[in-house]
Amino acid sequence: MKAATRAIALYCAVAVAGCGSTTASRPATTAPTGPVQVDTSEPGVVPVGQELDVRLQTPLSSETSTVEQRFEATTVVDVMQNGRVLIPAGSIVRGVVADVKRPGRIDRQGSLTLSFDQIEVRGRMHQIRGLATQVFESGGIREEGGTAGAGAGVGAVIGGIFGGWSGALLGAVIGAGGAIVATEGKDIHLPAGSIIRVRMDSPLRL
Repeated sequence: MKAATRAIALYCAVAVAGCGSTTASRPATTAPTGPVQVDTSEPGVVPVGQELDVRLQTPLSSETSTVEQRFEATTVVDVMQNGRVLIPAGSIVRGVVADVKRPGRIDRQGSLTLSFDQIEVRGRMHQIRGLATQVFESGGIREEGGTAGAGAGVGAVIGGIFGGWSGALLGAVIGAGGAIVATEGKDIHLPAGSIIRVRMDSPLRL
């Protein structure tokens, strides 16, 4: 009986520890609710692998977009390190459409591959390399008003200005090389206001 009691207690302890480790990390489909903390010992550096959530400023679509088309997005929340804001919310991130595929008879999935190559932080341009890892849907940019431009000065403003979140964008998955792929037989459409999670593939020194 005592052995059984000890076994149950051990199982509960393991379960609690597992739950704690799960809630400590941000799931891939969770929208940001506050500043993102950079986990690195090197001051002023956003490391390779760090993810940034950016909000698309103009629509993109496999139906109308072209290769080498430029686009802009803005960071959704502050990126912080040890109490210091490295990248203020509202910072401009620029990218280029690296590849476009329309749905066809054989390959029936439309896709867009987006490459992120620049970020402007406090008026200074930095070269980066980044690829999409997740796409979210929001209420669009019309509900934000003038807070995007103010974000670089006042920090992250989440609240209701983004029109709410609905998880991963319906009908889109992330394929090889960061391609944003539509469901079978459809073009992929990313409206203005869509949130793209970007993985940094190069370090950013600020």
